[in-house]
Amino acid sequence: MKIKVRRSLLAAATLLASTLGTTAQANPALVDASLKDASLRYVESEVLVQFKPGMQAVAQRALNSMGLQTAKVLRSAARGADAELHLVRLPAGQKVTEAMQKLRANSAVKFAEPNWILSTAAAPNDPYYTNGSLWGYYGDTSPVKTNQFGSQAGESYNAGRKCNGTVLVGIIDEGVMNTHPDTQANVWVNPFEIPNNGIDDDGNGYIDDVNGWDFKNNDKTTFDGTTDDHGTHVSGTIGAVANNGVGIAGICDNVKMISAKFLEGSGTTEAAILAVDYITDLKTRHNLNIVATNNSWGGGGFSQALKDAIDRAGAADILFIAAAGNGNIIGKAINTDKKPNYPSSYTSSNIIAVAALASSGKKAGFSNFGATSVDIAAPGVGIWSTVPTATGAGYASYDGTSMATPHVTGAAALYASLHPGSTAAQIKAAILNSAVPTASMAGKCVTGGRLNVSGF
Repeated sequence: MKIKVRRSLLAAATLLASTLGTTAQANPALVDASLKDASLRYVESEVLVQFKPGMQAVAQRALNSMGLQTAKVLRSAARGADAELHLVRLPAGQKVTEAMQKLRANSAVKFAEPNWILSTAAAPNDPYYTNGSLWGYYGDTSPVKTNQFGSQAGESYNAGRKCNGTVLVGIIDEGVMNTHPDTQANVWVNPFEIPNNGIDDDGNGYIDDVNGWDFKNNDKTTFDGTTDDHGTHVSGTIGAVANNGVGIAGICDNVKMISAKFLEGSGTTEAAILAVDYITDLKTRHNLNIVATNNSWGGGGFSQALKDAIDRAGAADILFIAAAGNGNIIGKAINTDKKPNYPSSYTSSNIIAVAALASSGKKAGFSNFGATSVDIAAPGVGIWSTVPTATGAGYASYDGTSMATPHVTGAAALYASLHPGSTAAQIKAAILNSAVPTASMAGKCVTGGRLNVSGF
């Protein structure tokens, strides 16, 4: 099936620029447009500032003259970045918009923008599969034969199309429970780090990052309890072990999952950038077979700094699979062709934006849509998956484009398992080209259809 082209030539140029080691042309107009949206929030005392290449010393003097202080260096020239990205702390009483205006006027500054506040967007013998609960896994010949709007993952599994444990994905979200009996075997363990020795063995700047890193709390603990239910739920849909007689089955049941936690109720653009770059660095530093990240979150305005990080991931051949969003502040679905939802609406060519489908085949009422800005739909209503509970490990049913997105991430990992060496572009094309036309999505996404795991 032929699909419409979603990303523009500008996106291809941006990706090429990232590959060559430069950042994209800043677009302050998009940032300013986001600032006009009263529903979007940002940290009142912070600004993200990108310096021009080679201008760090000049820019630092400019910051000092304005009474501004660098709170954190997100990208450092000392670690090979062509241009430095700083999180800047504002003095008491200074407004973000005022600081941005002053910074933009300085010749050493490439762009200045808010630090946006982001949030979550939620044939095996496993009991939730056999009892009819796991509809997102089903297809024409699954246990509930009247349901034909699942992802067809069960058919793919029954056909012997299995995942390869050398394939990795990043979960950029809340933390992931690393002791849940249905996913524990697929939680990534960093082979280049000696656990708990207090040394950064692999030289990536993070000490004892054995399962990933917590960018919310800046520590090695990627699971902090029941507040990490959203990230844990996502992980089960992607990679719960199949055919183990326990709970559910993931789309790619042998994939290894890296936790890049940056949410805990909410998070910031600054932490999201660090999380995206962490996964990219793991791939480029160690030649790991990381094929995608799952991004079931959103809520901020346009950020050139975050888009640059996504483009760096694209240059490293990592797909950025993103939730299309759950509507506006009152829950009404948005046409993102007209009103962007970030990060799913960035024009980066490595993005797959995912809408949510109900078991009836209808688009979920809350799910955003867009004929050119959303790519595909996947199951996102009544999705059972893994969660932490007060007494240990459990399962819960959640709704959201957050729940649809990991179906596609799991599919990307499965395709990479079946076709070793595939590029991000090839994986994306295979997923979109195999979409099943679905009436409720006609004219509402690029493919006009839903995920079909058995179709590639």
